Amino acid sequence: MDRKYKIAGAAAAGAVAAGTAVRAALSKEKKESFEPLPPEKVDLERYRKNLSDAIKIKTIADKHPESTNWEVFDEFHAFLRERYPLFHEKLELTVINRGALCFLWKGKTGDGDPIALLAHQDVVPISEGTLDDWTHPPFDGVDDGEFIWGRGALDMKNHLIAVMESVETLLEEGFEPERDVYILLGHNEEVMCDNTDNGAVAMCEYLKEKGVRLDCIIDEGGAILPVNIKGVINKDLAGIGVAEKGYADIEVAVHAKGGHSSQAPNHTALGKLANVIRDIENHQFKTKMSPMLYELFDKIARNVSYPVKLVTCNLRLLVPALELALGYVPAAASMMRTTTGVTMASGSPQANVLPQRASVIVNFRIFPGQTVDDVIAHLKKAIRYKDVEINLLPGWKNPSAISPTDSRCFKALERICRGMNPNTIVAPYLVMGGTDACHYQDVCENIYRYSPFRVNTSLLMTTHGTNERIPVASLEEGVAFFKRYIKELSKA
Repeated sequence: MDRKYKIAGAAAAGAVAAGTAVRAALSKEKKESFEPLPPEKVDLERYRKNLSDAIKIKTIADKHPESTNWEVFDEFHAFLRERYPLFHEKLELTVINRGALCFLWKGKTGDGDPIALLAHQDVVPISEGTLDDWTHPPFDGVDDGEFIWGRGALDMKNHLIAVMESVETLLEEGFEPERDVYILLGHNEEVMCDNTDNGAVAMCEYLKEKGVRLDCIIDEGGAILPVNIKGVINKDLAGIGVAEKGYADIEVAVHAKGGHSSQAPNHTALGKLANVIRDIENHQFKTKMSPMLYELFDKIARNVSYPVKLVTCNLRLLVPALELALGYVPAAASMMRTTTGVTMASGSPQANVLPQRASVIVNFRIFPGQTVDDVIAHLKKAIRYKDVEINLLPGWKNPSAISPTDSRCFKALERICRGMNPNTIVAPYLVMGGTDACHYQDVCENIYRYSPFRVNTSLLMTTHGTNERIPVASLEEGVAFFKRYIKELSKA
């Protein structure tokens, strides 16, 4: 009897293995015909010069408008007027909240809902004590022939100036859109200010008051990443952000009697807080493979070489193991759950004084499907010490809605990316950070986040960091992409 079971088990295993091999052989990327796109005229020298000079203008916003140096933003607006005269001659400008620029390019027919291209003018400051670590000063806009260096080179004056370049060149060529086209340039995306002062929020309200419903939006987000593992895969990955995480800073505080440190109890307020922190960090949110992440993994899996495909073709069977394993890898876990980061702490104002109140700030990046209320409920459940104060700080937002991947806009993005480079995998993904795009959900369902510049992962890590820079070799295709995007999406 045992022998029969062994034979049956071996036969079953063989059948599974054979089925796996067959699935692996048949598991290929869907063959779709994407016609190569004709070349686009790009004034690369002008773009390089204007991006370099744009970086030199320190457009740093403050979360409190009265503390913003508005003269710098006035200088940047004057710079844009000087460098892009046709743009400013042909498009209607409405200035909102002192610094946000709302441009309208009227379509010749006006049929169909308008499209919008977003960018933000502001950049983050340089971290204290890191100035000497820069190869080139962060606001010199040095172009050494290989890279353009400086704050905003990747986030996101490269994107903003490319949009300006694309429209200016299209106007020079006599192009007229059929639909209306909005160019919406926020001015304080980086500072998480209150909604009443946020440039993107104000521009959305302006559109709502005018009764404008947008067909689609494109904003910053995914880039073109080379995926090259010898013998396994050699592709470019164009990640299209179809959603972004929510954001919340929550203060967690405990109280104690305080007093002189010479009469310290066994556990001060900071000691109690240490246990609270341990509870928070030991109770992470569960990881979950979302449909958009599954689609991303599946598209990559279909492009790997055959031996590896023996594993990847069974991706659905691997999901439970992946959810468990990737939960221990911070970069991967961030794509699969709400993340928890204890980032700031405060206690006593002096070394010999016992703290009467000790607190930490916990930063949450909230996964779609969850809310700020869910995060607060999770905190209350995780913390065993119940005499704790929990305060939601200003600047929070819930996750965005998930935009569809079957819209005319997403399909156009795929056609353009594949038409520019057939070796490209186009896939949806979840944006980890925040963008202005999330504020436009009341006027648009099809919101996508994509920056069409080819950069590697190590360069992307310089965003908001030291030695931010963009490869000169990636610039031309960025402008060409936006020209094609406007031509395609502005059709009625």
